Amino acid sequence: MADPKGFLSTPREEWPRRPVGERVRDWDEVYVPGALLPIVGPQADRCMDCGVPFCHEACPLGNLIPEWNDLVARSDWHAASDRLHATNNFPEFTGRLCPAPCEAGCVLAINQPAVTIKNVECAIADRAWEEGLVPPRPPDRLSGRTVAVIGSGPTGLAAAQQLTRAGHTVAVYERDDRVGGLLRYGIPEFKMEKRHLERRIGQMREEGTRFRTSTAVGRDVDAAGLRARYDAVVIATGATAWRELAVPGRELAGVHQAMEYLPPANRVCAGDLERSPLSAAGKHVVIVGGGDTGADCLGTAVREGAASVTQLDIYARPGEERDEEAEPWPTYPRLYRLSAAHEEARDLRSAPAADADARLFAASTLRFTGDAEGRVRSVRLVAVDAARRPLPGTVRSLPADLVLLALGFSGPDPADGLVDGLGLELGPGGTIARDGAFATNVPGVFAAGDAARGQSLVVWAIAEGRSVAAAVDRHLSGGSTRLPAPVGPYDRPMTA
Repeated sequence: MADPKGFLSTPREEWPRRPVGERVRDWDEVYVPGALLPIVGPQADRCMDCGVPFCHEACPLGNLIPEWNDLVARSDWHAASDRLHATNNFPEFTGRLCPAPCEAGCVLAINQPAVTIKNVECAIADRAWEEGLVPPRPPDRLSGRTVAVIGSGPTGLAAAQQLTRAGHTVAVYERDDRVGGLLRYGIPEFKMEKRHLERRIGQMREEGTRFRTSTAVGRDVDAAGLRARYDAVVIATGATAWRELAVPGRELAGVHQAMEYLPPANRVCAGDLERSPLSAAGKHVVIVGGGDTGADCLGTAVREGAASVTQLDIYARPGEERDEEAEPWPTYPRLYRLSAAHEEARDLRSAPAADADARLFAASTLRFTGDAEGRVRSVRLVAVDAARRPLPGTVRSLPADLVLLALGFSGPDPADGLVDGLGLELGPGGTIARDGAFATNVPGVFAAGDAARGQSLVVWAIAEGRSVAAAVDRHLSGGSTRLPAPVGPYDRPMTA
């Protein structure tokens, strides 16, 4: 530890956000540019360098957190970057997008605010790029083996980079016109500017990874034929089958899935569109679903100029403090958290009917009602108890010109043709079945990420990408690999 008393003398200080009134007028990241580096050294000094660092256990990547905290506190950015990249291919992604289960597992968090691990991680990654500490790492020699990776989200990119660096010739197939998957078209620009993604893709191209965009395997390319052309195939398509809400009025115009709404907004930022065809401008918006995707819709609708925007969460409002009985340390607790989007909606009073910020908690949707032209005009809802039973006398309506369903995803979309084209077996939840070595029932075909695990966090996606790369390398080399495998197919986050 650089400062043995740092955790006693220095309070937690997070990367400050730009003023709400300023940031909602643009699509730039919400944080104050340049404000992280001046505070991150003392924050890293708060790390106690625990003998048993539970932040390691809470992070599926096994990030060497106390080590790079100590190096940042000593201003050794080069060594800090080496230690961070030893376990994480894309720390600038996780440093912005991950909800930081590592901080929930921080030993300091037992009775104090945790170390700002996520901010330190982001600072190291950004400083590394600024100082040229992450050059391309092409392999010394090629193995002569070829691998197709289907999907270019964080799992596919991590797997592709690891396998390329191991010497295999890797081609990544992406159905969209640009590489990145949900990182590209699902994550709004204000959460992660796409320049971070472009930088990594450029690095991967220089290392030798090849990309095939606008190519949907199973539709544009025969899946079985693709398998025959490569020595191994990795399926990393993500969980693209969105969950539905079977209530009266679902068929009305103006009721859309979140992933129908977010991509056009990202295309506006990319310059592809002048205006989103589903723009929330001037509309009363209701978002059904209380998770991160719903918050992404919220921040997007606020920036588009919605007349009002309300987010419905079927769960009761969580508490401000950890429930030690139900969710003891070091598990990740369900707490009342104020994302940047919720802070914006609260300060701008974007949802006058909401309980707090823009959210109505313990609210269940009963039906959507429309006008004579078949367009949605209101959402009928009811308050529910902890068992989701309606409470008498709590039925109400909210005006709605645009309804967004942010209910999560169940697995790969069967309509894509990939599962049937390869003859893959599915598990009970609709995800791709695999064994303990990430292998599917089809020889030479492996599955990783949300397509096989189910909807999860970006840090789990990258961990799965690294692990499936090790499994594929072992398969191609005849039983051995030097690639790390931080998680197994059946590993799960810590729970009580």
